[in-house]
Amino acid sequence: MEAKDYLVDYYEKYDEDGRLLSRHGMVEYMTTMKYVEKYLRPGMRIMEIGAATGRYSHALARRGYRVDAVELLEHNIKIFQKNTVKGEPVTITQGNATDLSDFEDGAYDITLLLGPMYHLFTEEDKRKALSEAVRVTKKGGVIFAAYCMGDAAVLTYGFIRGEIYNLIEKCKVDTETFAAFSQPWDIFALCRKEDIDRLRSELPVKQLHFVASDGYANHMREALDKMDDRMYELYLKYHLAVCERQDMIGYSHHTLDIFRKEQDNERIGQKNRPLRS
Repeated sequence: MEAKDYLVDYYEKYDEDGRLLSRHGMVEYMTTMKYVEKYLRPGMRIMEIGAATGRYSHALARRGYRVDAVELLEHNIKIFQKNTVKGEPVTITQGNATDLSDFEDGAYDITLLLGPMYHLFTEEDKRKALSEAVRVTKKGGVIFAAYCMGDAAVLTYGFIRGEIYNLIEKCKVDTETFAAFSQPWDIFALCRKEDIDRLRSELPVKQLHFVASDGYANHMREALDKMDDRMYELYLKYHLAVCERQDMIGYSHHTLDIFRKEQDNERIGQKNRPLRS
């Protein structure tokens, strides 16, 4: 099977539309939106690459922002279209994060790459996706790239669920370093912060934030889902107070790398041709 085939099979069975609606899932959603809101200004154009069923695209479009969304999987696109309300300034196009050649250079103020890096397993594809996200963003625009973290998977799936020996045997986990591991059939590409830092260092960007977008939420999902409103609000306040602390990052299942494009595409092309692949 090819990588896309694993994704098609996974998302046709998985309730992606409801993933961010549970209390533990809402931690990631609300954290991401809080950071997006830091950089929103009236009249901005937004692109969401790998928009899935449109949780973020629809929320932003309903605030009046013009949003162009790209999604790989037909199953997700159908749900995205079903969720679109009349008059929403949003478009959805089927496409691949590694090739956005249908979209202009420097067209967007904010670019969201909140899903593709979860499912890209080669260094070449990761670089292409990040480069394309930077290319379509205006100079001074802000890019949000989300990742899945390996250590959180080792802890929850490996030790808490008792699958650590299967990981060692099937995924060849190095028991000296427990470094990030995964293959396309695992669906999610896992990484550590140093992997993300290396990829970003190759781009003409300046990092603004590195965020544990769901922090410890997935490790304590049962407790979060049982909390009353008062305690849940207090937990959210705690999470937002510590989500940029570097000593908390590795325990998060999802992280958010936020950076600003520092050069226009002409200067990028002169320095490092070609940014587009």
